[in-house]
Amino acid sequence: MNMRLSDLVGKEIVNITSGARLGTVGDSDLVIDEVTGEIDAIILPARNSLVGFWTDRQHLLIPWDSIVKIGAEVVIVELDDTYPNYTRRFPF
Repeated sequence: MNMRLSDLVGKEIVNITSGARLGTVGDSDLVIDEVTGEIDAIILPARNSLVGFWTDRQHLLIPWDSIVKIGAEVVIVELDDTYPNYTRRFPF
C-alpha cells in the first residue's frame, strides 16, 4: 500500500497496549533509511509538562514495524513495557 506523508499528518498515535495517546504525527519526525528510502521509525517529541520545563527535551522513538493499523483518524501502535524506548525516553 502506498501512502503519502500528508496522509499521516494530523493522525493521533495511540498505544493499543495501554490505550495511551502518545502524540500526533504532525508534531513528529521520521527516521528514513538512507539506502532503501523506507521509514524506519516515527520520532515523537515529549509532551509539554511542568517537569519538562526544567529538563532536557526528550523524545519517543516508535519503530515503524510496531504500527498495527493506520486508520482514518488514528495510528494504532503496539508498545509494551518491555520496549526500551517506550519506558525510557531519550534526548536528541
